[in-house]
Amino acid sequence: MQGYFAEDASRLTGTTPSQLRYWDKIRLVQPSLQRTAGRAGRRRIYSFRDLVTLRVVVTLKESGLSLQRISRAWNYLRRMGVDPAEVRLETDGISIYAVEDNELRDLLKEGQLAFFVELDKLARRVDEDETLFEMDKYKFLRHLERSREYARIQLDEAVGS
Repeated sequence: MQGYFAEDASRLTGTTPSQLRYWDKIRLVQPSLQRTAGRAGRRRIYSFRDLVTLRVVVTLKESGLSLQRISRAWNYLRRMGVDPAEVRLETDGISIYAVEDNELRDLLKEGQLAFFVELDKLARRVDEDETLFEMDKYKFLRHLERSREYARIQLDEAVGS
């Protein structure tokens, strides 16, 4: 299995060496191939999966999430036996959601099922509603035109007689 020293992991994931050290210390993302274990001269070695996890953390941070929120989500996933690198995650900048099988689970609320709307279905429904509205609008205008014509005929007959 190929390993990446901290310098390479930093360069490949857009993190700084101090972030890697801190994230290891707080157990957010620890190198899975070799940890320092507090010993001087021992280098951290990250796996490819670790790099993916680091990149996810960087992306979540760029979305405005704090390390505390990210850490809470990671801890929940770990308690559930799920690798954060294997989950499709979404964020609204406030919370972190796991998406699977058309379900959205809020990881900061212990996996509580969140409201989930499939936007493509919603857009199709709006298109259908708009089409029905246009049809009803034309029916209404035709009916109005016929009523106006009928009223004009009735008026002409009343005035003409």
